[in-house]
Order: sequence, then structure tokens, then C-alpha cells
Amino acid sequence: MKRTGKCEQTLTDQDDLLKKTLLHYSEIYTSIQGEGAHSGLPCFFIRTSVCDIRCTWCDTPHALGKGKNISLEELLSQIPDEISLVQITGGEPLIQRKTILKIMEILTQAPFHKKIILETGGHHLLEGIPKDIHIVMDIKLPGSGEEKHDFQRNFSYLKQNDEIKFVIRDRRDFEFSLSLIQTHHLDQICSLVFSPVWGEIELKKLAEWILKEKAPVRLQTQLHKIIWGESAQGV
Repeated sequence: MKRTGKCEQTLTDQDDLLKKTLLHYSEIYTSIQGEGAHSGLPCFFIRTSVCDIRCTWCDTPHALGKGKNISLEELLSQIPDEISLVQITGGEPLIQRKTILKIMEILTQAPFHKKIILETGGHHLLEGIPKDIHIVMDIKLPGSGEEKHDFQRNFSYLKQNDEIKFVIRDRRDFEFSLSLIQTHHLDQICSLVFSPVWGEIELKKLAEWILKEKAPVRLQTQLHKIIWGESAQGV
């Protein structure tokens, strides 16, 4: 596919690599960022396929399997010049660590100069993720059924402007999160986000709990679901 705008600048040194390296993906699209510190901004999403955990409340089951293949050359050609923010999510992106690192390396340099968000389930080691990448790391809670993983091994790799996301299903998840925050002083590591499981806990109720307990967190909802509906894909 022909590159447009800035992307017409050739990447001749890497052309063979870009043609041969494949990413397993579920969907790629441009939308409004619906979560986190960049909520509301136009964003190009790269949703990888395959996930090695099974959260009970997963809202992207279409990304769990093998998905489709795309060369890095084709992928890069589809990123609009005018979109400065790119999110790599999943699935679980770090299953394809080498490919994801290469994508991030390319996109943060000329001719792209993109801001990259990496969203990960937190069960893969963050060692080696470049410092200029904005990390959004989940800590899975009992309501997910995946709380057994060693998330704390990644705390030392997080930066102050990164985010830890807690997806809250019920009061037990809320209290479990507060305990982790207090035990590991997570509010001193990076930003903390509480997000309710869509349709299972009212945003108002979670807001009341946060205020009552004086939790050092930011409440978020999934803006894209409010705009396009809870079942919409590619948005």
C-alpha cells in the first residue's frame, strides 16, 4: 500500500524486515481514546490477537484467538499522519514482545513521531519497554479470576506518568485494590485508575466508595461505550 504524507519518506534500511515481520492482530482502527489519561483524544488503535489469560468480564473476546496477520509494512501504511496518538492493546500485546518492541521503536522515530500507549494485562514482564512509552498496566482482581499473577514484579518498571488500572467488579475488588495500594504505596509510583466492570457496578456507587474511603485514585468510565454502545467493535 502506498504511503501518504510524511510516510512517503522511505524506510529503505528496514523494508525487508517490515515486509517479512508479521503481527497477529484482531483489529486496527482510528477512534476516540475512551480511557485513561488520554481519554477523549483521537487515537489509532492496534489491537493484537491472542491472550493467555481469561478474565471473567473480558469485553474483547474477539481478540482472544489467533486473529489475522499483517506485515509491519502494511500496518505502518495505515496509520494516519494527522493522528499523533497510537495505542497498542489486545489481547495481550507482550505475547508478541519482539514485534511490539519493533513497532514502538519505529513509531516513536522519524517519519512518524507518534506518542505510544501500551496497554498490558500486567502478567508479562515490563523490563525492556522504552522509557518514552506510556504504560497502562492492569492489576487483575478477584472478580476477574486472574488475581494469582505476580503483578508486583512490574512495579519497579513503571514511571510516574504511567497508569495502573484496576477493573472493579464488586466491593471485594474495591477493598482488595485499596489493600494493594496501601501495601505497595502504589500512589507514589504512578497514576491509579478505578474502572467499573461495565453493567455490573454503577459508576455512581464506585464514585461514592472512592470518596468515602478517600482513595488516591482517578475514576474512569469507558467513553467509547457511552458513544457507540457496549458491543461495538472497531471504535
